[in-house]
Amino acid sequence: MKAFLILEDGNVFTGTSIGSAREVISEIVFNTSMTGYLEVLTDPSYAGQAVVMTYPLIGNYGITPDMESGRPWPDGYIVRELSRMPSNFRCEGTIGDFLTKYDIPGICGIDTRALTKILREKGTMNGMITTDENYNLDLIIPRLKEYRTGNVVDKVTCTEKRVLRGGKWHVALLDYGAKNNIAQSLHKRGCEVTIYPAHTPAEEILAAQPDGIMLSNGPGDPKECGDIIAEVKKLYNSDTPIFAICLGHQLMALANGLDTHKMKYGHRGGNHPVKDLETGRVYISSQNHGYVVDTEALDPKVAKPAFVNVNDGTNEGLAYVGKNIFTVQFHPEACPGPQDSAYLFDRFITMMGGDN
Repeated sequence: MKAFLILEDGNVFTGTSIGSAREVISEIVFNTSMTGYLEVLTDPSYAGQAVVMTYPLIGNYGITPDMESGRPWPDGYIVRELSRMPSNFRCEGTIGDFLTKYDIPGICGIDTRALTKILREKGTMNGMITTDENYNLDLIIPRLKEYRTGNVVDKVTCTEKRVLRGGKWHVALLDYGAKNNIAQSLHKRGCEVTIYPAHTPAEEILAAQPDGIMLSNGPGDPKECGDIIAEVKKLYNSDTPIFAICLGHQLMALANGLDTHKMKYGHRGGNHPVKDLETGRVYISSQNHGYVVDTEALDPKVAKPAFVNVNDGTNEGLAYVGKNIFTVQFHPEACPGPQDSAYLFDRFITMMGGDN
């Protein structure tokens, strides 16, 4: 079946429908990872977006147990070539069947290189995936320009508290769209992790007297999370050690008077270099974000930059002055991507009193 990707600038790509045949409008973003497509599909941070995979062949090892949540989250999936006969001893099915099962539309057979160049040059834009060969651009483009992702944290967060039993350290993990490997990275370091829904009051979390608090990654514009930001400020005012990743990093910044803005096309992939400003060492990181913290008006009495992106100079982390709090924009838990910065979980253990 034919399928069409229509961008809000009027560009149209023609390919073949994969997954669900339903029509969808979404924000179109690209990911440059060469492997780890399943972790990308199941990363809740992609809720409200349709993902373009820049690597040309996707699905060659099929669906494996390497999932970062219980289901895929993108609104749509866009690839150059989809493997229909995956080969791997852990393979449990094909991407096509996986997308169909979860009613996610996709398109393959298009020039993803040309599409990515458009998104890089013009910036992230909205688009539609449709199988309607009689589409009307005059009617569709106004709809695309009006589309907004909105507050998607509510869509991806857990609905009730759950506990990953562990050892000495008790960590409260706020689930704004947390990838599984965040909790696993803490658990394997001897932590008992209690995972809380995104809107849990700070008073409830602090009443449990955790040794540390983790603010997770998540989707969407951080400024849509006004009530969550108010609770994060209360956590900041406590003396509990806090480590925050991605959206959590942005929410902590907003809670302390900093600003965020949308990037032209974001950072999504597994090869982004970040520099530790304390040691001067550069790490290769996994990233997935379309918003960034502004540091031009950063009050040095509140926080200082801890990491910077080597490619474009944007902020990649903050250390809060007089507080046992540090936050990063990238993903030290990886999945997919390099594990160069996994040592940050050890730093968090040390903040809680450990000897790592």
